[in-house]
Amino acid sequence: MIEIRQGGRPVVARKLKRAVRITLKLPLYALAVPAVITIRMIRPWFLVRFGSLISTRIGHFAGNTELYFCALDAGINVPDQHHVDLFYLNKPICNRQLATMWRRVLRIWPAWILASISTINRFIPGGTDHEIGDITEHNRDVHNLLDRLPPHLEFTAEEEAKGEAGLRAMGIPPGSPFVCLLVRDSAYLDAHRSYAWSYHNYRDSDVQNYVLAAEELADRGYFVIRMGAKVREAVKSAHPKVIDYATNGMRSDFMDIYLGAKCEFCISTGAGWDAIPEMCRRPIVYVNFVPFGYLHTSRNEFISLPKHHVLKNEGRKLTLREIFTHGVGFCLHTSDFESKGIQLIENTPEEIRDVVIEMAERLTGTWQAHEDDEELQRRFWEIFPTDAVDAQGRPLHGEIRARLGAAFLRNNRDWLQ
Repeated sequence: MIEIRQGGRPVVARKLKRAVRITLKLPLYALAVPAVITIRMIRPWFLVRFGSLISTRIGHFAGNTELYFCALDAGINVPDQHHVDLFYLNKPICNRQLATMWRRVLRIWPAWILASISTINRFIPGGTDHEIGDITEHNRDVHNLLDRLPPHLEFTAEEEAKGEAGLRAMGIPPGSPFVCLLVRDSAYLDAHRSYAWSYHNYRDSDVQNYVLAAEELADRGYFVIRMGAKVREAVKSAHPKVIDYATNGMRSDFMDIYLGAKCEFCISTGAGWDAIPEMCRRPIVYVNFVPFGYLHTSRNEFISLPKHHVLKNEGRKLTLREIFTHGVGFCLHTSDFESKGIQLIENTPEEIRDVVIEMAERLTGTWQAHEDDEELQRRFWEIFPTDAVDAQGRPLHGEIRARLGAAFLRNNRDWLQ
């Protein structure tokens, strides 16, 4: 009643809608009871497991599902008896092409059937063995599986042809290298769930700060494709090889997947779509990455930069060690940074350009290291909390294979304190 008095008509409408939905599902729940009983009875000889794919958010839809396959291949948390895994999708489905591709390799049942069975299984005690759950650490590759195992999705011949046609339509000739650029802003989540997701806006960045890096890559022969399903503003670049795919009307679910799978590398601020190039084993540069304790560390082809953390009452940047001693290395809400007096400052265009060029040159074999680069990397990883766990006690990092941007460490030696 308190919630209704405070929320008014929207709360009443939401509760009524939920009540109607539950009522309509009662016949399905009734039919699910004998199905669950049968599944329980055959468990000694054959185990049936079920679960939902996080199909409403592309990062989890891609990343968690790929890690599920990798864990199976590696024999991690796999049942020691004959079994079958059944999945259903939640709505709205964030990307139809990805759903199509997962259907080719997974047993995906209609949600109206399997969700009811799953619900009844959880309602009747003793059904834990039938829940797939997270057979690895959610979406953290703590076993370095992505470096050890091949991708589990492939394009059909027809899809390859469609993808090549899409590149040509954007003006990218066959065989030309391209880089995907993903800069997070709040436009997408504001349009979908603004009431719930505003706490994430500490991760936002200004796309114009990436123009210097994009044009440098373009001058070196790359096409740079700015990604995004919904964005606040267009990229301000007149370079013919910088393509604002997010605003030019050419964006599609199919090309979102194709571009992520085929790019030379990806530049990302750590938003959901970058799970596509990650699952397809493409190199990634993470820029303006926060919260810094959640840094992606599992692959050799990751290079990262953090946002600068400024202590507002002293007007100075926190050192690497202070980011964690001040309790902001794992903050997940904008209000957490604000309450601790921390202002997050974006990487400069020059810092972004330098780390992007480092990745490009490492991939082409032209990178020239400085004599103390490895020592700076060693000092960084000595301070970074590689043994950190999340709120559920799950490890965030396995074997450390990633790197921090070399120029960033050279130019911020005092930060390594």
